[in-house]
Amino acid sequence: MQTRILWIEGKRAEGLTFTTELQKKGYELDIVPSGNAALARLALFDPHLVVVHAASMRTSGKRICRAVRESMNGIPILVISDPQLECRDICADVVLKLPFTPRKLLNRIKPLIQDEGKKLLHKGPLRLDLENRKVQIYGRETHLTPRLTQILHMLMINNGVVIQRDQLFRKIWNTEYLGDTRTLDVHINWLRKIIEEDARNPKLLITLRGVGYRLDV
Repeated sequence: MQTRILWIEGKRAEGLTFTTELQKKGYELDIVPSGNAALARLALFDPHLVVVHAASMRTSGKRICRAVRESMNGIPILVISDPQLECRDICADVVLKLPFTPRKLLNRIKPLIQDEGKKLLHKGPLRLDLENRKVQIYGRETHLTPRLTQILHMLMINNGVVIQRDQLFRKIWNTEYLGDTRTLDVHINWLRKIIEEDARNPKLLITLRGVGYRLDV
């Protein structure tokens, strides 16, 4: 599985933007021009890392980092900063001040990317083992199908956020055909039987009629 990086870069990027170098190294990049565009892509692209090229937007990046954290808490954030701008109180994992080499950027990215084979997610009582496709909750451990694992993963990394049905279906089934999304409802029901104490009265996996689903843990 390729490592996915959501790269936020404005029109004022000068010289080397580093994106070509990262793509050559095998990273999958989704490049967007603003913080608002990044927020719209977060759940759908499901990145492993967010890079904020703040220098290209003549900003510190503080506001963008805060918005990303509120939308997808726990995701690593790296900020590329203008050396002339103040960078205090930025909720980023790494701040790199220009100029620097592509090699330095790669060296700082690697520790931020979790090994997919060892990735464990924790949200409230839920513990998801992505490598072995197992979920633990309330003392129960259950093996999941690949698709159920993907659905639960997406819900967990967006805990507390409503994910639209169409958006979830496109991401998990990797299709633009939305003629019949009932299979998604079937998978949600299966998932409820696994993680809820009472699947008929769900407390964790909530349906918002006509909108989508939200995990509340």
